[in-house]
Amino acid sequence: MQSRLERLASAGRVISLTSIVLFALARTASAATLAGSVTDPDGRGVARARIVVTTTLGAVASGVTDERGAYEISNLPSGSYDVVVIADGFQADPAHVQLGPEDRRELTLQLRVSAVSESIVVTAAQTDVPLTRTGAAVSVITEADLRAGQITTVPEALRSLPGLTVVASGGQGAITSVFPRGGGSNYTLVLVDGIRANSFGGGYDFGHLATTAVERIEVARGAQSAMFGSDALGGVVQVITKRDGPPRAGGLIEGGSQGAFRGTADTAGSNGAWSWGGGVERAASDGFTGTAADGETVSNDDDMLARVTGSLGWRKPGGADVLVSANYSHDERGFPGPFGSDPAGFYSGVNRVSRGTNDTGQIGGRVLHSWTPRIRQRIEANFMDLSSEFASQFGPSTSGSRRFDARVQEDIALNAAIGASAGVEFVNESGTSTYVTGTAGDEIPVERGIFGAFVEGRFARQDRLFLTAGLRFDHLSRHALEADPFAFQPRPAFPEQGVNSVNPRVAVTYLLTSPTESKSATRLRASAGTGIRPPNVFEVAFTDNPDLQPERSRNFDVGVEQSLLSGMLNLGATGFFNRYDDLIVTVGRALGGASRYRSDNISNARASGLELSGDARSPMGLSLHVAYTFLDTEILEVDGTSAVPPPFKVGDPLIRRPRHQTVIHAGYGARRLTGFAEVQQRSATLDLEPNFAGSTYPNEGYAVFNAGVSVALTRHFNVFVRGLNLTDREYEEALGYPALRRSGIVGVRVASSR
Repeated sequence: MQSRLERLASAGRVISLTSIVLFALARTASAATLAGSVTDPDGRGVARARIVVTTTLGAVASGVTDERGAYEISNLPSGSYDVVVIADGFQADPAHVQLGPEDRRELTLQLRVSAVSESIVVTAAQTDVPLTRTGAAVSVITEADLRAGQITTVPEALRSLPGLTVVASGGQGAITSVFPRGGGSNYTLVLVDGIRANSFGGGYDFGHLATTAVERIEVARGAQSAMFGSDALGGVVQVITKRDGPPRAGGLIEGGSQGAFRGTADTAGSNGAWSWGGGVERAASDGFTGTAADGETVSNDDDMLARVTGSLGWRKPGGADVLVSANYSHDERGFPGPFGSDPAGFYSGVNRVSRGTNDTGQIGGRVLHSWTPRIRQRIEANFMDLSSEFASQFGPSTSGSRRFDARVQEDIALNAAIGASAGVEFVNESGTSTYVTGTAGDEIPVERGIFGAFVEGRFARQDRLFLTAGLRFDHLSRHALEADPFAFQPRPAFPEQGVNSVNPRVAVTYLLTSPTESKSATRLRASAGTGIRPPNVFEVAFTDNPDLQPERSRNFDVGVEQSLLSGMLNLGATGFFNRYDDLIVTVGRALGGASRYRSDNISNARASGLELSGDARSPMGLSLHVAYTFLDTEILEVDGTSAVPPPFKVGDPLIRRPRHQTVIHAGYGARRLTGFAEVQQRSATLDLEPNFAGSTYPNEGYAVFNAGVSVALTRHFNVFVRGLNLTDREYEEALGYPALRRSGIVGVRVASSR
């Protein structure tokens, strides 16, 4: 442990001393000001549009227009800048300004209606960059999207994106998994305001990840371990909560079918150097209370969530930018078991005992400081604690994960076209379970430390070519683990284990025509990278293998986007290929001499497919979003054999991954009326027998229809209603677990701002 800390401290000192030297050599510059207005296509001022000033360092300053559409951003060092406007449903042509000392530049930015809005994303590179400059497959779901679709949870929002399969084991609050491009349910790294939320080993239940106080959701598809290290084999989902901007507050109350109730309140804004954001939510549902297939009454399907989130920031003009954010959630749910399909006849009745609770707390802080206009330092520290309790017919049990991570990063803008970042990160995490014990029969933790060092370069040329390339080295050290002689299959003592991993990533995008030269534009992009996921608690604790390695992935994708009608129509297509190697699998007699251990890194799989998307928006308020995914997955033979673990066969598709998946979402938004109608379709999948998982069975595909409408009675008060599964389709996303039948929700929303 001491050696890892010494390496971290040494690397941090080198980076900091380098920055100090560069700072001493750099010239100081007088501040300049950028001011002007943002107008709509008719020349009228646009209120509350966000203007972001960027360089190859990323976003360096921002402002928000007032009620007349005017803005002013001061304290800018002299230099060359790109100016980006963020406004839902609009886009502006790229703007460049060169500011000298004491300059005051007036810049009017005219918006045009656009099917895809610009955004500044933090998940595509080591610095925040405009969405249109990313070569990776990145999607952004905004607060306006969430409100227009009356979306209450993050997994609901993810269903609208290509390449992601969302599977819920029942109704509200049920265990929910996300499979990115055919990858495993533990292959998605989840970040909330930059803080890792996954349990030890990558697992994450999306069932209670709510959208209260959320500004946007960023989703990067493909392996991202060059940026984030472990657990990012298949992609990254980052939830960013509201903060900054004009002071505002809002809330809602809604209720409906199955005794569902939800109440929320949130606020965000800034005053002088201070900014804030926060929200609270309480949601509950009685769940399914009807009868199961055998006539028994289901009485243990209820769900409850309580969540609070908040952030506080302070920024000195031209100086430090400090942010502290935190969130806490408590959820409780009954688990009546698989009371739906019973293909093997093993169903034994409704489980009236099982109930689980989870308490999750996160707190983090970061400091941004510019040594010079071209050199910036970022320091972060975060802490996460997840504790779970579960009661079943076998008695009570507990489990948990705890993680601390710290990061130091230096960003440098070499010139207007080239930028670079480098840094170090240290992660210390532990996982526990009632069922993981030591020599005395007492519960013991599985602990791991990670030291990571990374570098990234970025290149931009004439608003046409953008290249990002990065590399990360990780040293993963699992602490020594004492033996468990009392287990059903005793575990020997494990010495400390060290594993080194190097993960590269490259992404490039190129515009065939300048976005200012034509009413249509074609963008080509491609990316490739690798990812790792270290073993989880049970994989370490229930094996006799002292040297389990991380699971690994390799991915490549290539895409094209076509913008037509001055941006009002946007079409996209992406082809991808993923290879998953060193997968951890239980070694049985069917695998012969594949390994001498009970489990080993000997399994493999692949996934390839095509993602299609189309977005259209008209000046009359009509919009259309279509997403389609074709996915071909295959279980490959275990290393050194021609077999795979039963009940699977070589060539079988991966479970719960549909071959075809489609979403069609139509929307309308006017001054007082907004509405949506959507169809979600999924083809059949291969799934496990729900009671004992000893065999596989097909699970039928389905299509569901949802719709909703919202009416603004006053400027600050509206009422809304939505209906889900309006055709009352019987279906199961996970075999044996019935999905929600036809249901309705009504509510009221209040909002204020100035």
